Amino acid sequence: MGIPRNETDHEFARWVRARAAEITAAPSGTDTAPAAEPGRVDRALLLRLGDAGLLPALFPGTADDGPLREAPATRLCLLREHLARTDTHAETALALQGLGTYPLLQSGTESQRRRWVPEAAAGRAVAAFALTEPDAGSDAAALALRAEPLGDGWRLHGEKTWISNAPDADFYTVFARTTPGTRSRGVTAFCVPGDRPGLSGSPLEMLSPHALGHLVFDGVEVGPQDVVGIPDQGFTVAMRTLDLFRPSVGAFAVGMADAALAAAMEHTDHRSAFGGPLRRLQTVAHTLAEMATRTEAARLLVYAAAREYDSAGPDVTLKAAMAKLFATETAQYVVDAAVQLHGARALHRGHLLEHLYREVRAPRIYEGASEVQRQIIARHM
Repeated sequence: MGIPRNETDHEFARWVRARAAEITAAPSGTDTAPAAEPGRVDRALLLRLGDAGLLPALFPGTADDGPLREAPATRLCLLREHLARTDTHAETALALQGLGTYPLLQSGTESQRRRWVPEAAAGRAVAAFALTEPDAGSDAAALALRAEPLGDGWRLHGEKTWISNAPDADFYTVFARTTPGTRSRGVTAFCVPGDRPGLSGSPLEMLSPHALGHLVFDGVEVGPQDVVGIPDQGFTVAMRTLDLFRPSVGAFAVGMADAALAAAMEHTDHRSAFGGPLRRLQTVAHTLAEMATRTEAARLLVYAAAREYDSAGPDVTLKAAMAKLFATETAQYVVDAAVQLHGARALHRGHLLEHLYREVRAPRIYEGASEVQRQIIARHM
């Protein structure tokens, strides 16, 4: 399916929604169940995203129209927001492909990019971003996965956990400590194929059934050809990717908030209570107004951060933190308010809002918890 190139953002968003509708089989107002086993990578969904042009839109230039390059942050946000409004499983699958592959796209060697990026863009290879460890989550500079020297390469020893797409990924962007005692300095990024000897893993059962797992590195050998970026500067590789993706986490949250708001408006229009539509009650109308206002404010922050990134502005990190913080906290409020307006029916397994209620919690934690975003904002003020 061809990807539009010169259209407006509005036209691009409409294209995303149309493509998303094509790959979503569930009827309106119900949960979109993954085709794969819960908690494992849905490879069939990734192939559909590739065929629909949605995954290739993350990686412009992977076909025959020029060199490999990253998508503008604004387009990444549009993809995630409008896909989330239709199908959060598809949105998450697309986002994780981007998160795992972008370190190679941004900082990898030509060989790494040619080997993995087109396969990820087509949905044929599954990518993963392996940063978090059992004792290094929000404090990512405290990484302990050891990269012990071995000739001109290294052996990796240690663990990673809460890794999206693990243990099913075909390749991992892994961050390991090559120089002890140096905090954010002394970390190196590696591209590690999933079948590398010594690498094993197991899935984790989560509140929402996403592909998330634990990895064990038992002497996994990596060489200079596996280094992503510059040795001992892997933390910069990670932060470059996260600065791009943090506003798009906010866009994902805005998409969920929009879906919840639309469901609440439809329900309160048609639900009769106290002699008329529920929406005519002042308390209900004011709640809907608050939901709509916060959602729009979150959207504006998200796209302001995206424009800052695309224009190489001086406040990328600050605005990305503000966007992720406000949008994810807003989505939690909006989804919760929509559940309250629906009453017990929203808690029924399979209802759209029951699904969103489980989905909306994690974005306040991953890629930097809300508390971390507040610290980043305070530091940059």
